[in-house]
Amino acid sequence: MFETIVRIEGMACSMCESHINSAVRKTLPVKKVTSSHAKGQTVILSEAALDESALRKAVADTGYQVLSIQSRPYQKKGLFSFGK
Repeated sequence: MFETIVRIEGMACSMCESHINSAVRKTLPVKKVTSSHAKGQTVILSEAALDESALRKAVADTGYQVLSIQSRPYQKKGLFSFGK
């Protein structure tokens, strides 16, 4: 699994978050997408690394601007992983 954090400029409300989430889901093979206009970011979980150019285009097509993209391997933290 990979976690991709996308810094986005221009989100102002929950509808903005919804537009971006929908565009990402339609364009890329993702497991989970959550956006926060307050933080100015979208967090994406996927099985494989995402195509950055396709991600940038999907966001740009909704009228927002990608400021940065960071991707890293992701391991789900379970209830019993505390202290490991």
